Amino acid sequence: METEVFIRSDRLFLRPAWPEDLQELETLIAHDSAACNLASACWPCAHDDARRFVAHEQAHALPQFVITVPGTGGSRIVGCIGLDRRDGEVELCYWIARDQRGRGYAGEAVKAVVDLAWTLGHARIVANHFVDSPASGRVLHGAGFRRTGRVAERYSVTRKRVFPAREYVLAPAGSDGFDDEMNGLRVDDEQKRAA
Repeated sequence: METEVFIRSDRLFLRPAWPEDLQELETLIAHDSAACNLASACWPCAHDDARRFVAHEQAHALPQFVITVPGTGGSRIVGCIGLDRRDGEVELCYWIARDQRGRGYAGEAVKAVVDLAWTLGHARIVANHFVDSPASGRVLHGAGFRRTGRVAERYSVTRKRVFPAREYVLAPAGSDGFDDEMNGLRVDDEQKRAA
């Protein structure tokens, strides 16, 4: 069994989802029809997803968390965030419950997970949001992500169809944004062109 990863930021505590979180997650999902309006889905979007999410064993390099706000009455869940692998890229995905948006929780959680991603050795992170969700773009931009200029069709669970999504990328300062595997591919391509 992998060691569970926890992150403490200024106001938030990010931790793995546990079976006792199931009811709270299902309630949050039921009250937020836009819960899956970002262009990634490493968080639960439906009741069956919530069951899988809390039962999911963490992958060390691709952790997923519930975002909680600790308080005197306990730690309430306000969203989910994590890293996933999509098309060979490490992708950041997050969701904040509708009644918790506008408080800076998304930006704070994104920055905390990005810091963890660098610690885990990732050299590049991508993220996407549907083009009609500019607030998500502001969160990503505030965390240092930059637009790639690419807009791709991504499946939306809530819309039940593909919809245009804007892609962002982030690499640490001084990095070319490629991990070792991608560097090998790039070097091979450069050698082929030179030959």
